[in-house]
Amino acid sequence: MFEELLISRTTKVLSKGIDAASLRQQVIANNIANVDTPGFKRSDIVFASELQNAVRRLDQAVKGNVVLEGSDPVDGVSPRVVQERSTSYRPDGNNVDIDVEMAELAQNTIWYNAMIQQISQRFSTIRTAINEGRR
Repeated sequence: MFEELLISRTTKVLSKGIDAASLRQQVIANNIANVDTPGFKRSDIVFASELQNAVRRLDQAVKGNVVLEGSDPVDGVSPRVVQERSTSYRPDGNNVDIDVEMAELAQNTIWYNAMIQQISQRFSTIRTAINEGRR
C-alpha cells in the first residue's frame, strides 16, 4: 500500500510540476513579448510553496497513520497566475526586466526538462516491472 501511494503521489507531484512549468513558460513568454508595452505589469505563477504545503500535510498523515478527510491535498493544488503591480522599472509603468525574464526562462526550462526526465524514468521502471524485466 505504501509503495503504491509513493509511486502514485510522486507521479502526481511530477505531473503537477510539469503543468506548472508549462504555464510558467507561457507567462514568462508573455512578459518578454510585452517588454516594450507601456503600463504592462509582469506576471508569475504561485505554485511551489502551495505544493510543498500539500505534500507536507500528506506526509504527516502517512507518518501518523491518519486517514485524510476528503481527497489527497495534492489534488487541490494548481498553479495560479499573479500579476506584480507593486513595482515599476520605467517611467512608462512597465515593470518587465528582460534580463530577469530571460534568466527565469532558462531556469524554468531546466526544471521542466528535469521533471520530464524524472517522470520518464518512473514510467520506464514501471514498464520494466510489468514486463518482469524483459524488454
